[in-house]
Amino acid sequence: PKNEPVPTPKEESAPAPAAEEPLAPEQPLAVEQPTAPADEPAPVPTAEVTPAPEEDSPTPPAEPQAATPEPKPEKPKAEPPSSPLSLAVEEVSENSVTLTWKAPEQTGRSGLDGYVVEICKDGSTDWTAANEEPFLSTRYTIQDLGSGDKIHVRVKAVSASGASVPATLGQPVLIREILQLPRIRMPRHLRQTYVRRVGDAVNMMIPFQGKPKPEVIWTKGDQPLDTSRINIRNTERDTVFYIREAQRSDSGKYELAVRINGAEDKATLDIRVIEPPGPPQNLKLVDVWGFNVALEWTPPVDNGNSEIKGYTVQKSDKKSGKWFTALERCTRTSCTISDLIIGNTYAFRVFAENACGLSEKAAVTSGVAHIKKTKTSYQPEKIPQRDMMEPPKFTQPLTDRTTTRGYSTHLFCCVRGFPQPKIIWMKNQMEIREDPKYIAMIEQGVCSLEIRKPNPFDGGIYTCKAVNPLGEASVDCKLDVK
Repeated sequence: PKNEPVPTPKEESAPAPAAEEPLAPEQPLAVEQPTAPADEPAPVPTAEVTPAPEEDSPTPPAEPQAATPEPKPEKPKAEPPSSPLSLAVEEVSENSVTLTWKAPEQTGRSGLDGYVVEICKDGSTDWTAANEEPFLSTRYTIQDLGSGDKIHVRVKAVSASGASVPATLGQPVLIREILQLPRIRMPRHLRQTYVRRVGDAVNMMIPFQGKPKPEVIWTKGDQPLDTSRINIRNTERDTVFYIREAQRSDSGKYELAVRINGAEDKATLDIRVIEPPGPPQNLKLVDVWGFNVALEWTPPVDNGNSEIKGYTVQKSDKKSGKWFTALERCTRTSCTISDLIIGNTYAFRVFAENACGLSEKAAVTSGVAHIKKTKTSYQPEKIPQRDMMEPPKFTQPLTDRTTTRGYSTHLFCCVRGFPQPKIIWMKNQMEIREDPKYIAMIEQGVCSLEIRKPNPFDGGIYTCKAVNPLGEASVDCKLDVK
């Protein structure tokens, strides 16, 4: 077998001079060299058939060409993904627990391969994977758990760059059947700010659902409640929040949590305890003119834990000493009081108002306003007498008309004059007297003549003549009846 020729790989063929040097006379393969054609390069011996040199022979030049290329510099390793978000328990049964979470914010260049869920029994530090291979769903049910066990759960995001920092549940999950998940049924009137006055009782009942009996936790600012002031009574279906006498310090946001084995529901109640505001500040009597007074002031220092809705301004005259409301719900911090009685002296005061009502005290002006009497003399305006006499004059003449036989028609014109002129209607220069076919009227200077159901013989020239002691005037028109 040693005398058989070695197959020459065409891809690794080398020039003949390079192959002659390693073939020493003592090598048995030298007898096979004549088999290669003269115009082709001699075959390069492979590593399997070339024996190790026994003497310190020089390194053959053909070996560097067959050596593997130098490795490229490695790229910087990509960062692993960030932790999954919002890990929570969706459902717990007698031997399983269902988890939900959200995808991490950063998944890295290589993308997300999936998630790995790990569990550890309470009191132990051995974490075991619940799934064999990563999966891409953000919901997973861990099966075959022991009833009554407490387990810790965490989830990792996995990619080609590595695994993320695990997201871990804050509390262990007790494996037992939850017949009904916890749910808070917040009453409608408690979904908004719950407002009470100082000294009133705060009594709220909030129903909820959940089986078995859930754990009810009340906090304020992540701190337990002061049980010396606040009483909490819990049943299987509701929780009662009670304060005998509310104080302003009881205002704030209260958090309610209903929890069953890691599954929970939360709600927030906003309670505001209010009281009447303090009096306005710096009330000044700015100006007095005629029977008017201008006032200015600044808002109260204490608004009673409620927004100021407006101000009530009252006045009192020195004679009666009684206070009367001059202005209500003034939204500005200045006003003008008018219609004061001339000769009286007035004092003024201002109350602030919020949702609880008016302030107990008022800001009173330091000075008084005296409405002085002013002497005025009335001189009636002299109206020149005007001569109203005027001869008749037509401001709107008659217009020619064409009408149809059997259809009543009207003729109109306007006249002015004083004394009121007498109106005379004529047809073809003949005065129209008491004829039932014609109805003549005049009102506010408008003269009208109604011709009832005319026929062709009623056509002609109609004239309206106005006469008074100062003169006369007339207008004409032509009427055609077809």
